[in-house]
Amino acid sequence: MNIKAMIVGIAMAAAVAAPFVTMAQEGGPVVDIGYRHGNLRNAQENIVQAWQLVSDAQIDNDDRLGGHAARAKALLTQADEELRLAADVSNRNHW
Repeated sequence: MNIKAMIVGIAMAAAVAAPFVTMAQEGGPVVDIGYRHGNLRNAQENIVQAWQLVSDAQIDNDDRLGGHAARAKALLTQADEELRLAADVSNRNHW
């Protein structure tokens, strides 16, 4: 592998990972289920997207949504964690 290809690969990986790192720093949901559990992973991806859209709505509305957006984000984070637990159970039971 030449240096140019390696640099391009690293740059692409960083670009893909950046939104998830940002959300993890903010305490938001992350996609951490592998492709083995495709439906659970897709659900996690949708949760991450929904969480980001709620964050955007908070910004657009100067965070004046009566606390409901923050509560929705907390519930999305909880749902993300439950999906991770479901994948873990499946892995332990070899399903």
